[in-house]
Amino acid sequence: MAKGSDQPPSAGHNGHSPPLRERLRGHLNTTDTLAGQLINGAIVLLIFLSAVIFVAKTYPISPVLDAWLNALDWLIVVAFTLEYGLRLWVAQRPWRYALSLYGLIDLVALLPSWIGIFDIRFLRFFRSLRILRLVRIFDDRRWFGQVTSTDSLILIRILLTLGTIIFIYSGLIFQVEHPSNPENFGTFLDALYFAVVTVTTVGYGDVTPISAAGRGLTVMMILTGIVLIPTQISRLIRQFRKVSQTQACPSCGLSLHDDDAQFCKRCGTPLEP
Repeated sequence: MAKGSDQPPSAGHNGHSPPLRERLRGHLNTTDTLAGQLINGAIVLLIFLSAVIFVAKTYPISPVLDAWLNALDWLIVVAFTLEYGLRLWVAQRPWRYALSLYGLIDLVALLPSWIGIFDIRFLRFFRSLRILRLVRIFDDRRWFGQVTSTDSLILIRILLTLGTIIFIYSGLIFQVEHPSNPENFGTFLDALYFAVVTVTTVGYGDVTPISAAGRGLTVMMILTGIVLIPTQISRLIRQFRKVSQTQACPSCGLSLHDDDAQFCKRCGTPLEP
């Protein structure tokens, strides 16, 4: 019998820590470990910082500040590119990740910045899609396990969905209308106002797009408002009512329970009927 024949197939690890690729996959895709929480927390911060830079550059700023923001934006692009490369490397099936929804979102969020080297500036509005990467982070409820309940996580995801829709449409309509209609779409705030009024189907009519692309985008906003916004708002109202009608645990004090809950979801203490 050859040496080591009594060892299991995975004996090469001998109980040691998993390979680097597996550890990185766990850190990138979950928040079960401190490293995973730090990595995904940094990604969230970079997403928000990228959104702030996108908004700030729609306002008149000094050349010095503009240069600093450009440099910071490129650092974020490099960081996201490295992250995308790592996700491809650690994925068990790289092509499946590349063609998945989140993989395509990651790619679309990166390509405009790199293609912009060739002065294809009209693609820059896709930078606003980076905020959609937050949806992946909030898929893991353990991220909030220490500070909130599943009900609160649902509220956060509903609000995030609504905010993401408004942000994306604001960035799109600004990029489409600003060059030809700067009087009505001079800054991101103008675009945000128009997006909120249009998506909620209020339609004051004081600001109107003049380009064909802007009008087509407005139709998409209205359809989104008709189909998606009422659904999200109704879910939000139901969730607020559900949270407001819950009772506190007599042991740990957690107050976010389902109406028909009999035991505390944190400590298991029986709840009063």
